[in-house]
Amino acid sequence: MWNKVQETVKFLQNKGITKPDYGIILGTGLGNLVEKIAVEITIPYQDIPNFPVSTVAGHSGELIFGTIGTKKILAMRGRFHFYEGWTMEQTIFPVRVMKYLGVENLIVSNASGGVNPAFKVGDIMIITDHINLMPQHPLHGKNDERFGPRFVDMHEAYSKKMIAKMESVAEKLNIPVQKGIYLALQGPTFETPAEYKMVKILGADAVGMSTVPEVIVAKHMGMTCFGVSVITDLGVEGIVEAVSHEEVQKAAKGSEKNLGKLVEAFIKLT
Repeated sequence: MWNKVQETVKFLQNKGITKPDYGIILGTGLGNLVEKIAVEITIPYQDIPNFPVSTVAGHSGELIFGTIGTKKILAMRGRFHFYEGWTMEQTIFPVRVMKYLGVENLIVSNASGGVNPAFKVGDIMIITDHINLMPQHPLHGKNDERFGPRFVDMHEAYSKKMIAKMESVAEKLNIPVQKGIYLALQGPTFETPAEYKMVKILGADAVGMSTVPEVIVAKHMGMTCFGVSVITDLGVEGIVEAVSHEEVQKAAKGSEKNLGKLVEAFIKLT
């Protein structure tokens, strides 16, 4: 892993990507947030050494480098999921690369199913914490101390300071936001009514198939993280309905404009 990360970092540095202030991972239906970036460099994943290639509809598969205001941004337009068949090591590989390109602040976004009865489709949820129910841990196996410690402190996986700042931004822009706990399952199936009930009983507000491995690895390397979910379907008791990936994309796209405004203002205020 170490040698592969360094090879990829060197390749991207030679392409002109240097010391980004923020790394952003754009989830399902949220890839157009890149429109807020003054783009300088675009590199398809297939052209990047050691990078997997996203196989999910709605994930373009490009690394974007540019600016928002005065801040340098490195954005993944499309992420990798464990359910696609990638190893966990491959799934989190780009986060390792971001760190060694100079990223210290990571913003992650996703589409998720809401189990909080106060939520509705289209809501933007600031992630305050997570529950990891993925079948494999991203730090499983021998630890490489060059990346980080064997045992990682997760008491503040999502920065309280960044959460407070985003709440302030949302208030100023008059964009309503929710807050809640995100639970990660493997997927790729959407949850059964019983599984949605389980998620609620376990104390989560939303459930999805990504994000948690990326944040764990980011924390392993000492990065500061902020996460946001777009609620694209509901698993509230009595409201569980049929859902498709196309419907999830459509719902995510409906919140794209507001989420873009929030992230843009958030970064500019840093």
